Amino acid sequence: MKLGVMKETRSGERRVACTPTIIKALVTAGFECLVQQGAGEGAWFSDDAFRAAGATVVDHDTLLRDSQILVKVQPPSVEEASAMREGTTLVSFLYPTINTDVANALQQRKVTVLAMDLLPRISRAQSMDALSSQNNLAGYKAVILGSNAMPRIFPLLMTSAGTIAPARVLIFGVGVAGLQAIATAKRLGAVVEATDPRPATREEVESLGGKYLAVEGAEQVVIEGGYAKEVSADYLAKQKALIDKSLAMADLVITTALVMGRTAPVLITEDQVKMMKPGAVIVDMAVEQGGNCALSKVNETVTAHGVTIIGQTNLPSLLPQNASELYAKNIQNLLALAAPGGTLNLDMSDEILKGTTWNLS
Repeated sequence: MKLGVMKETRSGERRVACTPTIIKALVTAGFECLVQQGAGEGAWFSDDAFRAAGATVVDHDTLLRDSQILVKVQPPSVEEASAMREGTTLVSFLYPTINTDVANALQQRKVTVLAMDLLPRISRAQSMDALSSQNNLAGYKAVILGSNAMPRIFPLLMTSAGTIAPARVLIFGVGVAGLQAIATAKRLGAVVEATDPRPATREEVESLGGKYLAVEGAEQVVIEGGYAKEVSADYLAKQKALIDKSLAMADLVITTALVMGRTAPVLITEDQVKMMKPGAVIVDMAVEQGGNCALSKVNETVTAHGVTIIGQTNLPSLLPQNASELYAKNIQNLLALAAPGGTLNLDMSDEILKGTTWNLS
């Protein structure tokens, strides 16, 4: 079976869906691998490296014509979807309820999708969980971006000229990205506090050396698929009252809070930004879904009331080598289930394949 690796076309996207190491493993597993010219350039994987791994490097049209399975990172554009061969199988992120035009184009071409964003969040699927692998890197990068924008250092520093107190970091949301942000900030020497509507995250925060800020009534928040499905106005008001003191003391704030199927909740209002100290930094990781800070702007860094607000989207793409390596491994593990021996077999009795497969004709 021929597997094609597409070059990403979304602006700013530097990842690639398969790396030479994974290509070599897929060839050994029985696939014939085609790679679009220049597909790995953004992540510093050359065409020659793919050839050495056993792939054939081809142009865009040949890739779409000859591949039975296509793999990529970002959802395809409408144009890409419309150009796919009828009956092709695509493995990528999709978000079909958001990218309705793309979903319609894929349906018209009878393309079956193994949607990485629809992968069931169960233990057996952890090795295939691209959302987690990419969010892990995003949490790390958010701290690095924030530290670079801060006018001070992270750790406690004792010198002959005096002592510098450690930076204070406040993190909203303790999912994969939030936990990695806590761990990274602690490694850099910061005092870290975190808040999350799921009381079960307290133990995880404290295990990493952070302080958990508990909000009264958190047990009433509806959780679905590991995410908050519904957060009430009463909960948000109690959270605001709890964290205002921490917010006023914070040197860096990282927000990661998303609500399944909805616009991200505003957790930091303009009035709260005004109470923060001059030079403080906010990294809004939810900016693409509307933002957790009222003043965030997509893919912009703005300064308001003396606070720097970073609205960078697609943080994993800023670490394209590692992000590509992890994503490619997720793809490999999924294909081992979906196409054992290099032959596609979408067994709908398998919970993982049933949950991940979209538009099976």
